[in-house]
Amino acid sequence: MTAGRLDAHRYYPARHEWLDGWVDRSGVREALSSARLYLCTDSRRRQGDLPDFLDRVLSNGVDIVQLREKNLEAADELAALRIFGDACRRHGALLAVNDRADVAFAAAADVLHLGQRDLAPATARRIVGPDMLIGRSSHSISEATIGSAERDVDYFCIGPIWSTPTKPGRRQIGLEPISAVNALAPVRPWFAIGGIDETNLDQVLAAGARRIVVVRVLTEAADPAAAAARLADRLRSAG
Repeated sequence: MTAGRLDAHRYYPARHEWLDGWVDRSGVREALSSARLYLCTDSRRRQGDLPDFLDRVLSNGVDIVQLREKNLEAADELAALRIFGDACRRHGALLAVNDRADVAFAAAADVLHLGQRDLAPATARRIVGPDMLIGRSSHSISEATIGSAERDVDYFCIGPIWSTPTKPGRRQIGLEPISAVNALAPVRPWFAIGGIDETNLDQVLAAGARRIVVVRVLTEAADPAAAAARLADRLRSAG
C-alpha cells in the first residue's frame, strides 16, 4: 500500500449506509496529509465509462476524487457516489462530496468540500460529525489565511490560478497568491487549483504548491491513466 493511502482491503460499511451510526474513518487524516493529486469530475454520463475511468485514474496516482456535477437530484448524486465509493475502496483513495453536507453524510464520504458561499464549516460539522474531513475553497490570500486557521476546516484550496470553464466568471488570481500562501507555511494541507495541466505544472511547483486539484487535464485526456501517472510522479518528485 502506498504510504498514507487507505487500506483498500480493510472492511468498510457500504458508503451509502450507516451501520449503527458508525463508519470506519481510521487513516483518513494520514491519507489527506500524504495526498498530492485531487481530481474533480462529473459522473461521465456522456462518456458512459465512469467505473473504468475511476479505476484508471485512481490506480495511477489520484489520491482524492470528488463528484462535482451541479443540479443533480440527491438520489441521482447518491447513486453516482456509490460508484465513486466502490472505486475509492478498491484503490484506498478518499471520496469527496461537493457542497452538500446532507449528501456527504448519507454517502458516508471521507471529505466534504465547501465553497465560500456554502454552509459555514461549523454548521456543516454539526451535520457530518467530528470525523469527516472538511475542505474549504479560497480565492484570495485573505480567504486562504482564514482557511489555514478556521476551526472545523481540515484543508483548503486556493485559486483559480488561471481562468477555467469549470468556474465561468471566476477571476483568475495568478501565481502570486500561491507563493504568498506557501510563505505562510500553513500547518494544514492546501491545494492549488484552477487551469492546472502538464504544461504549467512546473510554474505551480515553482510557486511552492505541492498539492493540486485538477479537472480537464484528466477528464479530457486521451489516456487518463497515463496523464494521472505523469502528474503524480512530478508531484511526488517535487517533495
